[in-house]
Amino acid sequence: LELASHQAKEKRTMWTARLATFLALASSAAAFVAAPSATKMASSLSAVVDETGIGVQAPVGFWDPLGFSAAEPENFERRRAVERKHGRIAMMAMVGCIIHNADIEFPGYLSLSQQLKFSDVPNGIYGITKVPAAGIAQILLFCGLVEMAWWPASKYSGDYGVGFFGAKFDEEKKTEKLNAEMANGRLAMLGIIGNMAAECQTGKTLSEAMGSGDMIAF
Repeated sequence: LELASHQAKEKRTMWTARLATFLALASSAAAFVAAPSATKMASSLSAVVDETGIGVQAPVGFWDPLGFSAAEPENFERRRAVERKHGRIAMMAMVGCIIHNADIEFPGYLSLSQQLKFSDVPNGIYGITKVPAAGIAQILLFCGLVEMAWWPASKYSGDYGVGFFGAKFDEEKKTEKLNAEMANGRLAMLGIIGNMAAECQTGKTLSEAMGSGDMIAF
């Protein structure tokens, strides 16, 4: 029985690692795509801010090794929108990962019918397996509402009129903020997938790895 349990655990870890790797590659494929000709691309974009200038940072600059920008220039705006959205999701995921690993949780019950408290949900990627099916359905329903109605994914500019804590910026400052968002989003995508892969490989959550000295922040 112990052998069978160990084999099942190894198999689950292997498939989780494969899934995590696939999601990382799929979500960040457009992360470094940029246009070789800013003038040509700018004419095809409807956004107020020139998207060809966002996320183009030293030392890489424009980097499009697969030639997507030249072969499919009409899809550049969509790919940039996908990159921005995945970056925002990854930033929220990384913040949530840090907060949960610090054992900062909501008080009370996640499910009264199952007597499941928020504190009963373990840290790490396997915590999702403890969330009841009804909770997963609520999460998916909310995400669908946001995607289709509240902040529609079809709005490629990513500007939903909520501002930056109420602040308004001129075009130069806005471009600077958008560049910072893009850079932080790219780092967050790498950070969250790195954390998931490390947990699959070692079996330790972020807090456990840091507590044991296997990983240090500085």
